[in-house]
Amino acid sequence: TLTHFQPSIGLCVSMRSLPWYVQANPDTFFPRCYSLCTESEKQEFLGEWAHRTGLRQSSRSKPRSRREEARDGGASRKVPEGAGPRLMGLSGQFVDVACKVCKAYLGRLEHEDIDLTEDSATDLTEDEWNDLTQQYYCFGEAFIPSSRNHFSQCQALLNKITSVNPQTEIDGLRNIWIIKPAAKSRGRDIVCMNHVEEILELVAADQPPAKDKWVVQKYIETPLLIYDTKFDIRQWFLVTDWNPLTIWFYKESYLRFSTQRFSLDKLDSAIHLCNNSIQKHLKNDKDRSPLLPCHNMWTSTRFQEYLQKRGRGAVWSSVIYPSMKRAITNTMKVAQDHVEPRKNSFELYGADFILGRDFRPWLIEINSSPTMHASTPVTAQLCAQVQEDTIKVVVDRKADRNCDIGNFELLWKQPAVELPTSQGSDLLVEGVGMRKARKQMPAIPSVDVVPPLSDIHPLKQRCPSAMLDLGGGPPLMALHQDLTLKDGQVIASSRHEEPVLSELAGPSEATSSFTRFPHSVSSLSPRPVSPATWQLTSP
Repeated sequence: TLTHFQPSIGLCVSMRSLPWYVQANPDTFFPRCYSLCTESEKQEFLGEWAHRTGLRQSSRSKPRSRREEARDGGASRKVPEGAGPRLMGLSGQFVDVACKVCKAYLGRLEHEDIDLTEDSATDLTEDEWNDLTQQYYCFGEAFIPSSRNHFSQCQALLNKITSVNPQTEIDGLRNIWIIKPAAKSRGRDIVCMNHVEEILELVAADQPPAKDKWVVQKYIETPLLIYDTKFDIRQWFLVTDWNPLTIWFYKESYLRFSTQRFSLDKLDSAIHLCNNSIQKHLKNDKDRSPLLPCHNMWTSTRFQEYLQKRGRGAVWSSVIYPSMKRAITNTMKVAQDHVEPRKNSFELYGADFILGRDFRPWLIEINSSPTMHASTPVTAQLCAQVQEDTIKVVVDRKADRNCDIGNFELLWKQPAVELPTSQGSDLLVEGVGMRKARKQMPAIPSVDVVPPLSDIHPLKQRCPSAMLDLGGGPPLMALHQDLTLKDGQVIASSRHEEPVLSELAGPSEATSSFTRFPHSVSSLSPRPVSPATWQLTSP
């Protein structure tokens, strides 16, 4: 089971590691996500929220006509009550603060902050932060009277950020975030918020604070709509092996619609969450289009027909379908290192995608053990079919590689990766210690005499210093056999088949000791034996 993506924090963490595994940018298919129970990521989120706030204010800086500026009469003048929404003028100083935030964010995107110290960082002061937050909440009721003075600067910043941030199109201007409890499913306790104080209060109210319990993800404010209604796509895929990684992609998927018309003015889960476990308890809005199904689901085939009628039939095969396959493949490659491969097992997953206005799919989450309940006519047909096709792939294909596999297609199968027999981090060297004698010893005549076994002590150490001590030169022993060491290798003399240590320690012990040494055994021509100045001593 893929617990690496359960709970939601797993997918959030995995996307941070994606560039280490594949040449892909997670920001091109996965909305930004942060853990609110980790202080460092909480600070990253606050910086991101401040940037979105500054970006929103910078986007207000559009040149206004002289008549409009004369009518408004400066920043302090307000429209009389009853004449429409109350407008508040924003000072040029406030726009400068917003631009400062955008520049700092742009610097992080371009990695210009790597060499900056904490003292040189251009973060906002507490007063600037509070002022920015309060002014931000007046966005719909404010204007910038001297926008001509800031237009060029703001426009240049917006263009630059758009060029380096692939999520600019889906971010919108409301700064809405979706907060998810990390260990729950089926949309339980998921809320949408656009006030940072409320988000932090929600997390702080959870006592005692649990590690990795809450995640916050940027909400897609500009989703593709069908008849003014939000939807998402449930896509199945099957993993039959983790080494080699083998992924099967299901050709058929289904769409889940909200019961309400889409609007950012209300952050109700009935509008923004398409989970069937939530929507099945709600009634369809009477203002919703009658062209939508009453059970709030379409097959992907029906969706393709819808696109075809609007002259966009090619986007399914050219954009949507291949992009979903790429997102799944990249995500599974990251997960592979965190899942223990187990033969003769499989797992069926359900991935949820939301389409942007440009038809690009955005991965929202991956569910293990996706529901197979026949809750609607669509799921009654598809869920039964996907289960049958899963058995074909897992069972039938073992006996016949050319058997029918239904609507599954092989998405990815990598070459088998040979796992190392040892990690190499806990090396062990075994043998006997050889050290220089304390006194000059007379030469030992070449007779069949061997030192007493009491002078030989096993050496067993887990460190590089456990190598043979070659301090004063090559250890030559005037024994019945010659033992030569060269370049850290044990080399037997050509006159004898085994080194002398094999006779001293016994055949089995010597073989074990030397075969575990990381160097090979070879032979060289024997050297003349010099007067013996070496002997075996205790370590």
